[in-house]
Amino acid sequence: MSSRTITRRVRGIPTSDGAGVKLTRVIGQPGLDSLDPFLLLDEFGSDSATDYIAGFPDHPHRGFETVTYMLDGRMRHRDNHGHSGLLESGSVQWMTAGRGIVHSEMPEQEHGLMRGFQLWVNLAAKDKMTQPRYQDIAPERIPAVEPAPGAKVRVIAGEVFGVRGPVDGIAIAPVYLDIALQSGAKLSVPLPEAHNAFAYVFEGDAVRVGTETLGLRELGVLSNGETIELSVSADAPAARVLLVAGRPLNEPVARYGPFVMNTPQQIVQAMQDYQAGKF
Repeated sequence: MSSRTITRRVRGIPTSDGAGVKLTRVIGQPGLDSLDPFLLLDEFGSDSATDYIAGFPDHPHRGFETVTYMLDGRMRHRDNHGHSGLLESGSVQWMTAGRGIVHSEMPEQEHGLMRGFQLWVNLAAKDKMTQPRYQDIAPERIPAVEPAPGAKVRVIAGEVFGVRGPVDGIAIAPVYLDIALQSGAKLSVPLPEAHNAFAYVFEGDAVRVGTETLGLRELGVLSNGETIELSVSADAPAARVLLVAGRPLNEPVARYGPFVMNTPQQIVQAMQDYQAGKF
């Protein structure tokens, strides 16, 4: 079986979004503008309320999906269709913005650690104007499997090691895994061969991908292949890595702020629709 290797390395850059929330942008920055079908990856993490308390007040989206994975903390989601949901530690929300939605994401805490990721996933042209929908997934619904000694995998989306994640009905057939590796652990993870994929180390010192080392807070864009070989040296601390893969869309992308379409004309229409209150 062909094993994936690292073809490109990227480190995030500090930025802010919403009403001033401090975060690290890993995908969607000059070093890696996108990785079809992934448009953006933000990591947020702070135990200082001033870094996150202002949250993300009402803002629009059209033409793509947002995936929020909360590692620690509590965030309340509300939208202009009357939907409300609570993201707590270990939970996931996969939101399909489709033809348009206006929502807010605000902290439900005034102190303590808030940590997690937000991933933006593009929608195919035929799906960009679909009805918005949500998959709010509580921590206990996310299965965990221990396929090798010292290795534990939370399966958010996709199917690996005989376990299927709770996210369903996504056209890119995503794989979204949170992999914890103890010192000395080794793990071979199967992936759909033609999916674009990346690995991001967010705890520990480093994870080996095949014969190469991926450092803490370093993203590795992966070659195509049927498996990825992950390991942690016996003398290194335990580590956690986000492993994400999806079927590329191979379509033109027109992007302006919170709108992602296929042509500039569609972006103009999205702005007009938003200003006219049609979301």
